Amino acid sequence: MPADWSRIARRIRVPMGFVFAGVYIWLARPTFVSMAWSLLLVLPGLWLRGYAAGYVKKNAELTMTGPYAYTRNPLYLGSMLIAFGFAAASKSIVIVLLLAVLFAIIYIPVIHSEEAFLRSRFADFDAYAASVPRLVPRLRPVSVATREPERSAGSFSFPLYRKHREYNALMGATAIYAVLALRIVFKK
Repeated sequence: MPADWSRIARRIRVPMGFVFAGVYIWLARPTFVSMAWSLLLVLPGLWLRGYAAGYVKKNAELTMTGPYAYTRNPLYLGSMLIAFGFAAASKSIVIVLLLAVLFAIIYIPVIHSEEAFLRSRFADFDAYAASVPRLVPRLRPVSVATREPERSAGSFSFPLYRKHREYNALMGATAIYAVLALRIVFKK
C-alpha cells in the first residue's frame, strides 16, 4: 500500500465519516424493525469499542491483553460492527456497498500504517502479530511472551475509557437512532 495514501487515509477518515453520515441519512429507509435488528451488531460494537478503550495505552505500550488478546484491532472491529449495524437499519444495499468500499479504501491502509508504526516502536509486535489475528478475533485469547519486563498485566481501566472519550460512540449511536426514528415518524 503506498505510504502517501496511508497518510491521506489517516487524515480523511473522520471527515469522510461525516460525509458518509450525511449520505446515510439521505439514503436510509429504516423501519422500527430494521432498527431493532441492527442492535444485534451495534450494541456488541459499542461494547467492544468501550472495552478496548479501557485497555489501550496509545503509543505508550503494546497492548496485548483484554480484547487485544483476541484481535489486534478491536476498536476497528467494533467500529465495523456499529457501522454495518446501522447499514442494516437503513435497509439500503447502496449504503452497505458504499460502507464496504469506504472501509476498504480507508481502514485497510490505516491499519497497515499503524502496524508499521507499532513494528518500529515495539520489539514484541512481530511475535504478537504472529499470534493474534489482525481483525477477525480468535476464539481463545493468546498470551504473548514479551521481552519488556515493565509491561503491565493489563486490566480494564475506567479512567482510560474516559481519557479516550469512548462514551462519544454511545452518544453518536443514540443520536443516529434518534434521527432514524424521526425519519420514520415524519416520513414523507
